[in-house]
Amino acid sequence: MQPTRLTLVCHAATPAQKYARFADDESVVMDWQSDALSLAGRFSKTPQLVCGPELRTRQTASLFGNEATLETALRDLDMGRWKGQAIDQLDTHAVRAWLADSAGAPHGGETVEALCERIAQWLQQLQTQPGHVLAVTHPFVIRAVMRQVLHMPVEMIYRIDVAPLSCIELRFTGVWRLRLDTHPWPSDHGNIHAPH
Repeated sequence: MQPTRLTLVCHAATPAQKYARFADDESVVMDWQSDALSLAGRFSKTPQLVCGPELRTRQTASLFGNEATLETALRDLDMGRWKGQAIDQLDTHAVRAWLADSAGAPHGGETVEALCERIAQWLQQLQTQPGHVLAVTHPFVIRAVMRQVLHMPVEMIYRIDVAPLSCIELRFTGVWRLRLDTHPWPSDHGNIHAPH
């Protein structure tokens, strides 16, 4: 049976990341329209392209192809009242409480535990779908995937840094395995334009 291959790509950089704010439905800072399809030849066979529903993931997905399927399971962690807020402007005690309790949601949005459960269910569905899936998503979602695949305690997700446009490879052949690839992004990846 053909294995399931999952390539996870983090969306391109956003203004919220630059200014240490919790994400909202903002655009990426790169000129994604000029760079559309610039990474379409990254893989020898065209993968099934999926992305989270947010603007930043849809724009990033356009680097890989014209037709990405929106996958609600790949949506970002809902930060409720903290969306778009600068982290250093929030109540320090509330932020510390949130970081210490994966079942807490002082922002009124989604808990980290709920995100991890959502991702666990999505990965379970993928296990029965052989072939290559390229998923453009968010740092929190990628952390939740890593937590699930590597069976880490939930608090370990805060020790994983996910840079814009970073990529991880996973394979499922009865068990999920992390695959460290020796092939970097193609040389034209470095030529993706910055905004003017």
